[in-house]
Amino acid sequence: MQTLSDPSTWLDQYGDLLYRHALFRLNDPMAAEEMVQETLLAAWQGRARFAGKSSEKTWLIGILKHKIVDHLRKAIRERPMDEELRSVDELNEASFDPRGHWQIDVTQWSHPDRSLEQTQFWEMLETCVAKLPRRMAALFILREIDGLSSETICKELTISSTNNLWVMLSRMRMRMRQCLDQHWFDQSTK
Repeated sequence: MQTLSDPSTWLDQYGDLLYRHALFRLNDPMAAEEMVQETLLAAWQGRARFAGKSSEKTWLIGILKHKIVDHLRKAIRERPMDEELRSVDELNEASFDPRGHWQIDVTQWSHPDRSLEQTQFWEMLETCVAKLPRRMAALFILREIDGLSSETICKELTISSTNNLWVMLSRMRMRMRQCLDQHWFDQSTK
C-alpha cells in the first residue's frame, strides 16, 4: 500500500506533469495553472482520505481530471449557444456541396498510423482543439482523450440526452476533420 510523500514536495515532484496535462486539455495557460493549484489544495485537504490503492501521481492526476471537468462544465454553462450554432452552420456550408457530399479531399486520411507517429501531428491536433468552440473542445477532450462514456459526459456537462450528445460529437468531429485536413493533411503531402 502506497503512502503519501510530504505535501510540500508535490509541486516540485508533480507540478510540471500536472500542468502539461491541464494545458493540453484546456489550452489556456492561466486556467491550467489554476487547475494545478486547485488540485494540490484539494489533495492537501483530502490527504487523510488517500487509501494508497494507487500511486501518489495517479491520485493527483485523478483529482486534476475532476477539477478540469468542473472547470469545463462551468465554462460551458456560461457560453452563449448562439455563437456555437452560427459557427456550425458556417462549417456545414463550407464542408458540403449542395448534394451533401464532402467538398474536401479525404483520401489523405487513409494512413492515420503514420500521422500518429509524428510529433507535429500532435501539435496540430492541439491547435485544432484550441480552434473549437469551448463546448466542442470540452467534448473532444472528455470523449476522445479521456475516453469518458456518453452517459458520464451527459451528466458532467448537463447535456439533456445522448442523442443531443451524439449530434454535438458529430459536429465536433466534422470541425476537427476539416481543421486537420486543411492544416495537417494538405500540408503533409506537399
